[in-house]
Amino acid sequence: MFTVHTEANAPEASRPILQKVRSNYGMVPNLHGVLAGSPGALEAYVALSQALGNTGLSPAEQQVVLLAVSVENGCTYCVAAHSTVAKGGKLFDDATLAALREGQALPDARLEALRAFTTTVVRERGFAGDEAVSAFLAAGFTPAHVLGVITGVALKTLSNYTNHIAATPLDEAFAGQKWEAGVAR
Repeated sequence: MFTVHTEANAPEASRPILQKVRSNYGMVPNLHGVLAGSPGALEAYVALSQALGNTGLSPAEQQVVLLAVSVENGCTYCVAAHSTVAKGGKLFDDATLAALREGQALPDARLEALRAFTTTVVRERGFAGDEAVSAFLAAGFTPAHVLGVITGVALKTLSNYTNHIAATPLDEAFAGQKWEAGVAR
């Protein structure tokens, strides 16, 4: 039903975006290939990915958000992909990455506050409540970081739901971090 597009068979408007993705990553991940079926969806995903980098969250903090959302949503594709990014970038030690993948508390208090807040935002569909926001801010984050978490949730909602519906096949590049634990609760 869903095609994993390439630069050769994607809709014309998606082709330059896929070319840029290949240039940036050395490959076109299957998620991007699926999203290419709708140039607007692909463009939105790429734009949100870039925007996340401008939220004040560090690369490690961004991966905490992206993994926490993906674990909570049970997205096997995105957990594997972001685990690969985190491991390749040496963003976390093995224990932290394992805890993230299991939806468990992180050993670093600040990162745990970020993971917990992100999970609450997803579970409560944005109605995190004053207590959760206050705890997040007390951990040293700012209101701008709250908006950064929301940006990450939007990004991963787009990709997680796409992967669920399209059954996006896992890229070989991410196979070493395959994840099948399902939805963390």
